[in-house]
Amino acid sequence: MVTQLSHNELIVLLLSISAMLIVSRIFAELGKRLKLPVVMGELIVGIMLGPTIFGMINPVAFNYLFPQTGNVPLAMDGIFKLSVIMLLFVAGMEVQLSLVLKQGKVAVYTSLFSMVIPFFTGFAVAWFFPEIFSISNEPQPKLLFALFFGTALSISALPVIARILMDMNLFKTNIGNVIIASAMFNDLIGWLIFSFVLSLTTTTHGEHLSLWYTIAYILGFGLFMLTIGKKIIDKTLPWMQTKLSWPGGVLSISLGICLLSAAFTESINIHAILGAFIAGIAFGDSVHLREQAREIIHQFVTNFFAPLFFVSIGLKVNFIENFNPLVVAIVLVLAYVGKVLGAFIGARLGGMSKNHALAVGFGMNARGAMEIILGTLALNAGLITKPIFVALVIMALVTSLTSGPLMKRFID
Repeated sequence: MVTQLSHNELIVLLLSISAMLIVSRIFAELGKRLKLPVVMGELIVGIMLGPTIFGMINPVAFNYLFPQTGNVPLAMDGIFKLSVIMLLFVAGMEVQLSLVLKQGKVAVYTSLFSMVIPFFTGFAVAWFFPEIFSISNEPQPKLLFALFFGTALSISALPVIARILMDMNLFKTNIGNVIIASAMFNDLIGWLIFSFVLSLTTTTHGEHLSLWYTIAYILGFGLFMLTIGKKIIDKTLPWMQTKLSWPGGVLSISLGICLLSAAFTESINIHAILGAFIAGIAFGDSVHLREQAREIIHQFVTNFFAPLFFVSIGLKVNFIENFNPLVVAIVLVLAYVGKVLGAFIGARLGGMSKNHALAVGFGMNARGAMEIILGTLALNAGLITKPIFVALVIMALVTSLTSGPLMKRFID
């Protein structure tokens, strides 16, 4: 028997989506006037509409608008999963591999140290003190959490960093180029590692996919898409942009390839986000992609899918009940020390002055949306607990808010 949304369930679904979009837009606009990241307004709306506030004030209305059982949460889950895939596609489009190579040794050193030092500090703390995070001391769950925690502390948030640099008029400067190039490399390696960790938490036919097969699939798919796949896209994009309906043709085919890549990686037991992210890099790195087409895709995803995803975060967790001051403090300290120190060492080895190296370190420290997406996926996969998720969200917001002012202090 085919299950479908009933008349009342469809009404609830439409009401919940409309509430999320309208209220998040209002708060995002208010946040912009206060020079706060848009994502912060969307997260605040999620916390307001979720069990933290709305669920406490009026649990009956909350359970009607955001039911926990039945077909509506299943439909919403599908929409939220699609939103993550679209967001990673857009994030991938921000990565330009040629820029990383152009920056030379300073970008290589900065990206390498800003990845390695926070990864190993996070891994070591999680491995030797799992009880702090309420993680089992059994080898496998402890290893998976340690790998995730190291990865979570090592990635940056390229879209947030780019926006901060543009607001500070640093985007086209030497410091800005080093930060952007290093953040691109961080995101690419970080999502590769995270996809690998996620693949180890899932099963195929009841058995774990072989470690070497998982690595081979990830590297093989990435290499194919960034070489042969990118060449095919380069050859066909001019035809798409001139022969097909504009801009509908490019929008449909690019998003179709994004979903096709996501479906492929999901089918081989590697999370769909990796396929979307790599497809985004292949499209975004093409010299033939018109800036207008890039902007249309960006606007479509960030104004429809992004609000739904970030608001949904507040619907999952009670932020008051799951707030653990010790875990939050540890995550914040490790995030600042590992990332800033790593980027500082790398930039100094690359030849930058002490103050500029510190500015690069604080610029790289902005986590924002990428950290929240990563935390959400880890929570859904059972890799982390709700208190750790709340700590990661708080860390993402705090680092995003402080990155610009701390950079400015060492540049002026």
